[in-house]
Amino acid sequence: MNILFIEDDPMNRRVVRDMLDVAGATMAEADRAEEGLRRIDAEAFDIVLVDLRMPGMDGFEAIERIRARDDAKAAIPIIVVTADTAPGLTERCLSAGADEVLFKPVAMDALFDAIGRIFARKSDEGGMLL
Repeated sequence: MNILFIEDDPMNRRVVRDMLDVAGATMAEADRAEEGLRRIDAEAFDIVLVDLRMPGMDGFEAIERIRARDDAKAAIPIIVVTADTAPGLTERCLSAGADEVLFKPVAMDALFDAIGRIFARKSDEGGMLL
């Protein structure tokens, strides 16, 4: 499994990378949304993890740009990883096109559960991850 994590905080990226290493997944990193979008253009990812609050383009705009693509990458599963706990945030993320929302600090079981739900939905839909 190849995962892209768009997150400006290097410590948060390291923590998630360590979790994914346990599962044998590979994780690419982007410290800004613009860089993450460029990586999606150039590479194939099974899942994108995205923070909401970053310098420059925020996670909401990144999600909207991914979903607006005119290729198969528009359907890439997206998991929001955020410290923001504003009321209604989960619904706003899902409305923007996220598949799952996790709150920091991310627990390993929560991350793996979210990934498992995505795989289960794709399997139920008869689709495959990219």
